[in-house]
Amino acid sequence: MAGHSKWANIQHRKGRQDEKRGAAFSKIAKEITVAAKMGGGDASFNPRLRMAVDKGKAVNMPKDKIENAIKKGTGELEGVNYEEIRYEGYGIGGAAVMVDSLTDNKVRTVAEVRHAFAKHGGNMGTEGSVAFMFKHCGQMIFAPGTDEAALMDAAIEAGAEDVSTNEDGSIEIVTGPGDYLAVKEALEAAGFKAEFAEVTMKPLNESELAGEDAVKMQKLLDALENLDDVQEVYTTAVMDE
Repeated sequence: MAGHSKWANIQHRKGRQDEKRGAAFSKIAKEITVAAKMGGGDASFNPRLRMAVDKGKAVNMPKDKIENAIKKGTGELEGVNYEEIRYEGYGIGGAAVMVDSLTDNKVRTVAEVRHAFAKHGGNMGTEGSVAFMFKHCGQMIFAPGTDEAALMDAAIEAGAEDVSTNEDGSIEIVTGPGDYLAVKEALEAAGFKAEFAEVTMKPLNESELAGEDAVKMQKLLDALENLDDVQEVYTTAVMDE
């Protein structure tokens, strides 16, 4: 099956996210605000808000910050109007990159994103230039050693689209974006907790980078992720550890 280094890459990505927890608060607050504005402030009736709040809880975001972000979205507190914009481009070795942002100033944001690409050996593309290389879906990764047969049965019963086992023993479950929460909650109720779970843009094919190319690509991804207006960065690149 695909992805001999899947588990190592997931652990590496989790580690980098943990390092950025403080900065994550402001980005998650933005996502909570936008989700509440679009679908209301009750997480039980707003899947996007529920996922955003879960993200906040996962990085120990204070409860009052979560509540204030919801109130800004529902208009109970004064807030900023954010616009969702996606940028597309190419990194080292032609690896595809997609950048999702929430911004109150798109002129500033596009300039910062373009600068990050240019400074670190990549280049911006036009709308749609790389989007076809990704699939919008729910993705869950379970640790090597998980009971594969039992997990597969539970996942299929819960409505998962696909279950695959990687060479390293980790198990990946893919769902439709709208089914993600229901499948995740059903699996948790059955005793299966994913090490990594999110609604994402999953690359249809991966580009493996090693050595200096991997270092350069990681610098580009870090530069993009560190921009205040950037929420998520997706890439087809897989860095060899």
